[in-house]
Amino acid sequence: MKTIRLTMAQALLKFLDQQYVSVDGEETKFVRGVMGIFGHGNVTGIGEALERASGELIFLQGKNEQGMVHAATAFAKQKNRRQIFACTTSIGPGALNMITGAATATVNRIPVLLLPGDNFASRQPDPVLQQLEIPSDYSISATDPFKTVSKFWDRIVRPEQLMSSLLHAMRVLTDPADTGAVTLALPQDVQAEAYDYPESFFDKRVYRLDRRPAAPEAIRRAADLVARKKKPLIIVGGGVHYSAATKELLAFAEAFDIPVAETQAGKSAMPWNHPLSLGGVGTTGTLAANRIAAEADLIIGVGTRYSDFTTASKSAFRSPDVAFLNLNVSAFDSVKMEAEFVTADAKEALVALQEQLSQRGYRSGYAESYVKGLKAEWDKEVDRLYSLESAEGFTQTRALGVINGFIGSKDVVVAAAGSLPGDLHRVWRTTEPKTYHMEYGFSCMGYEVSGAFGVALAEPEREVYAVLGDGSYLMLHSELVTAIQEGVKLTILLFDNHGFQCIHNLQRGHGSDGFGNEFRFRSKETGRLSGNYMPIDFAAHARSLGAASYTAGNAEQLEQALHRAKAEQGPVLVEIKVLPGTNTDGYESWWNVGVPEVSTDEKVLKAHAEMKQRIQAARPY
Repeated sequence: MKTIRLTMAQALLKFLDQQYVSVDGEETKFVRGVMGIFGHGNVTGIGEALERASGELIFLQGKNEQGMVHAATAFAKQKNRRQIFACTTSIGPGALNMITGAATATVNRIPVLLLPGDNFASRQPDPVLQQLEIPSDYSISATDPFKTVSKFWDRIVRPEQLMSSLLHAMRVLTDPADTGAVTLALPQDVQAEAYDYPESFFDKRVYRLDRRPAAPEAIRRAADLVARKKKPLIIVGGGVHYSAATKELLAFAEAFDIPVAETQAGKSAMPWNHPLSLGGVGTTGTLAANRIAAEADLIIGVGTRYSDFTTASKSAFRSPDVAFLNLNVSAFDSVKMEAEFVTADAKEALVALQEQLSQRGYRSGYAESYVKGLKAEWDKEVDRLYSLESAEGFTQTRALGVINGFIGSKDVVVAAAGSLPGDLHRVWRTTEPKTYHMEYGFSCMGYEVSGAFGVALAEPEREVYAVLGDGSYLMLHSELVTAIQEGVKLTILLFDNHGFQCIHNLQRGHGSDGFGNEFRFRSKETGRLSGNYMPIDFAAHARSLGAASYTAGNAEQLEQALHRAKAEQGPVLVEIKVLPGTNTDGYESWWNVGVPEVSTDEKVLKAHAEMKQRIQAARPY
């Protein structure tokens, strides 16, 4: 057997450079490159290997460990999980800073490869700088917490262990049903140790992601269930996008006249103006979707994991006859809501079920005018929200209307947390797939700027807009600098509403007077953060980093700023001054957040009583 002598780090990169995936006969290089921040735990190991590497992997310099993992996650999500970046850090704080990013990827079922440094395997310099020492278990290091947020975890303490570990890592990274963060902890000394690796280990590998077909018996059972129901509702999740099944979804809905609602991950699977498209469902859903959901006798979940927002904490589906049918490649998600299920690729399942139902001559029992009327009513409400004016300031929904009317049909909006995901889920109008990139599995504040950078890397031909609040921007905006460094165009639309207004609204809706969520100075009179708003100049901050920036306080100024931003060649920030509390809310939905049973405030006690009533009306599991 021919061998080649390489360090463990060099072998790792050489292997990653030869990995490919094939979907429906289309072959894609799987690992695009490595994002990294160097420290003593990786600079002389994987850092040296990257510096001298002769392959095609590109290196991007991250500015924050969490931020670069978010960028890698967004890249893979926008690529429908067919291409990834790896992320490398030093040991200790650098590694631990990736934990939130790892959890975000895993919750959203997005592949990302994490390569944190680790303590010396030899323990010669023990304890090494940044080593975490646990007296009761000396094998524990700062990389052990990754076990809880990774789909696969390993520590490479001998260079030859790399071979079997990488094969398992690739198994998980390319698994459509069970992917997420994969963590390979790399001890600082072992990265630089050499081994005679077989040359065959570095041959080109192609992972053929064969679509999982639907079992005929499962399709028969599913068709039997659908045939008994008159008011079905399709709920579309992110799995429809990852399966590239949007055309099949549309054909299925049209064939049987079934209305369609979307989760945050599923949004943009159908054009907003399609007669059967009801928009978002659940806690952040539209009035049309939530009313149909309440009456439906069958929920057909396609590629969704049924988060509490999708189900409105299991209160959205109120018909006594409601049943559930799940089409999902993941067995874990298939069985949720005590459903009948078809564990299969979304495209395969939709095609097979459509054929079976067509043979039976099935049609839903909705009156055409009923669904059409609900949709028309909601479209009128969105028009109202988009034109909503206030003498006190620029409303958030008015600003979104200006933006939605300006951007192109193929442009991508990226968001994650705060009040904007609720507004976007309800009122944002999309006509093309993959133009709505929402991280709402973990709803991670700070994902937005990093995520927009990752999306722009994935699809540089599109205009990409990060839509976020001032709270999220302050949490994490580091990869704006990386975008400037790489000349990657993205536009940050920063809604300045003076703090964490989403949670401020949530507080007040459950009996609080509002506490600790607005960016105010401390008052000398009250001793609390109840003074004047803090005057933060976000546009000036962005300019100080090297980005172009503009400020808008009304619709005319915003439209002008959007035109100027589009003409810029590099990253841009548009600071939008909006009136706090002018986001959307309600529309016959609910969210169980838990309200104190004991309080000195009657408003809280009243909110607790209302919560108990809601829980009694919701499904218990």
